[in-house]
Amino acid sequence: MQYISTRGGGRPLGFCDATLAGLAADGGLFVPDTYPEFSEAELVALAGQPFEAMALAVLSRFAGGELADAELKSDIDAAMATFRHAARTPLVQIGPRDFVMELFHGPTFAFKDVAMQTLARLMDRILKARGRRATIVTATSGDTGAAAAEAFRGRDAIDLFILYPDGRVSDVQRRQMTTIADANVHTLAVAGDFDDCQRIVKALFVDRTFNERVAMSGVNSINWARVAAQITYYLFGALALGGPHRKVAFSVPTGNFGDILAGYVAGRMGLPIEKLVIATNQNDILDRTARTGRYAPGRVAPSTSPSMDIQVSSNFERLVFDLSGRDAGSVMARMADLSNGFELTDGERAAMARLFASGRADDADTARLIGEIYAETGMIVDPHTAVGLKAARETALPDGVPMVTLATAHPAKFPDAVEAGCGVVPARPAALERVMRDPERMTRVPAEIGAVADHILDHSRAVTA
Repeated sequence: MQYISTRGGGRPLGFCDATLAGLAADGGLFVPDTYPEFSEAELVALAGQPFEAMALAVLSRFAGGELADAELKSDIDAAMATFRHAARTPLVQIGPRDFVMELFHGPTFAFKDVAMQTLARLMDRILKARGRRATIVTATSGDTGAAAAEAFRGRDAIDLFILYPDGRVSDVQRRQMTTIADANVHTLAVAGDFDDCQRIVKALFVDRTFNERVAMSGVNSINWARVAAQITYYLFGALALGGPHRKVAFSVPTGNFGDILAGYVAGRMGLPIEKLVIATNQNDILDRTARTGRYAPGRVAPSTSPSMDIQVSSNFERLVFDLSGRDAGSVMARMADLSNGFELTDGERAAMARLFASGRADDADTARLIGEIYAETGMIVDPHTAVGLKAARETALPDGVPMVTLATAHPAKFPDAVEAGCGVVPARPAALERVMRDPERMTRVPAEIGAVADHILDHSRAVTA
């Protein structure tokens, strides 16, 4: 299997090279040249299998033989062993046809752990086999940074630089990054918002001289291997609720479109998905795009669900590439200047509407949903999950189709928002208690490409002359 850029530049890469590169040289995102498919018989055989078996079935198809199944299995098993629940991503029923899938049982209590724990091991394996080092630079709106810091800490072949918007993540999210003491983890507090962090990372990727000098790689959801690993829990949820013959809907809290893109790819692989619900907070660029067909970034408005405080949703480019009939020239033209936004064609809007619905929740909606869910079920949910639950409740489905809302973070990561919604302070797990006590270590930098580049050059062990 080969990986091509959504913008048409460069040569196709194999799985290992695309994983290490992260972003294509032309600024585009890697996608497989074709989507592998599961047959009905294969889906039947996977139903009831452990999460790890499903992950191997997914990743082996995207690895295209570049990594042996035994190697993939070893890394997947080790990654999933860090999770606190035997089912890894358990389903909890909260209504006659309503379910919550808890994705927060990994080491940093957020859904990013599912893919990041596996990705760290794959990248470490590939680098060691090639006798190379890498500099990973990633932007985070909260949970990606914590998951990356935990997954990559102490890895000798990798230096990790995390850019987060100073003052715009929760205290718990910040401390999960800044209390990592390993020397290979560098946390940069950027004087700006997440879109500034993401802009800087993308600029460094397309600066070929800098990129090559530091052997740069990325682990945001722009990295295809992360998207591929996330496909597994869609497979796990759908097969648990009826196997390959019964359609399932998923409501996905999303900002950068990576998590829900994994659901889209799962559908392309043959999973029977009725609807994917794009659940956004007041930074509702994706809901507006779904409703109007116009993608127009605005200004980020801080919210109680900060991991979704995004106005430039990078992974949406991958969907636009497919909606356009894989017209790389069209994608390149539309992504050239996002300050003016772009329009989906009528055909693209219709194709998107066949699979996707959308919804929006502002902070007041979020607080109300947290309270309602607690009153109705006794379940305490974090604000991101509440956004997903509101969108799920507003989505009409055919009779008999179950709705699964992805619970993307543990409520203890956002205690103030949870207490404001339901009057209860969520119990803090022991691991989170520790990070609230440990000393912090970070460097504050302006939202300037040059300042971040200089810091990386001064501290990465992979730098060449």
